[in-house]
Amino acid sequence: MSISEYRTMSRPVLSGLPATGQTRRLTPGGGPGVVGRCRDHARSALEDWGWLPTADPDQQARADDVLLVVSELVTNACRYAGGPDQLVLSATAHILRIEVLDGSDAPPRPRVPHAPGQLGGHGLHAVALLVGRWGHAPLAGRPGKVVWAEFDVP
Repeated sequence: MSISEYRTMSRPVLSGLPATGQTRRLTPGGGPGVVGRCRDHARSALEDWGWLPTADPDQQARADDVLLVVSELVTNACRYAGGPDQLVLSATAHILRIEVLDGSDAPPRPRVPHAPGQLGGHGLHAVALLVGRWGHAPLAGRPGKVVWAEFDVP
């Protein structure tokens, strides 16, 4: 076993969670600063759950990935769906799930064809590279959708 594998196994990721997991919700409101408010909410949850702060570079990189995915999903809701209605973070010992709810029925669409040299249009491609799974679903009982992404917790 390598040193990095041993460190990954022995560190307490999401150690601040109750055994049943925990969910954090934010209704960010509109106007300037929505993305920053959502990212700050996510950072606060990661701190409460024992993921941050950390001296472990792998754990720090994973936390940075979580914050980037929150930023990308919220930015897309702002750009294409009139803004997010709610940000939901759910964590268990095995999965960290990010959900962004908005009022648009239009599904998220990665830019096709993906042109890496083109300005913009890379957000959903980055999300797909960083997370274990992502997708979207209609909201039950009202217009809109949830766009979600899941990280496997090491």
